[in-house]
Amino acid sequence: MHVFTGVTDSPAAALRRAHEVYDAALAAHTAGCEIPGRQPDQWGVAGLRPGWQMEWPAATAGLGNNPVSWTTRADFAL
Repeated sequence: MHVFTGVTDSPAAALRRAHEVYDAALAAHTAGCEIPGRQPDQWGVAGLRPGWQMEWPAATAGLGNNPVSWTTRADFAL
């Protein structure tokens, strides 16, 4: 299981952003560069595992709940 978090307005947008930041992180790693940090919309990748095949068609998104967060805002989690 992989978990990506960030702010979006819909599950479809969450899936799109997760895929985008994953692709950017993988491209940076492949090029020998540092993996990009969190983007302005709070999306980012941590713990990239090169060689793992992502099953994007099976991915789902929904409201996430961070039990250690000081905010009450619900972000979409993948």
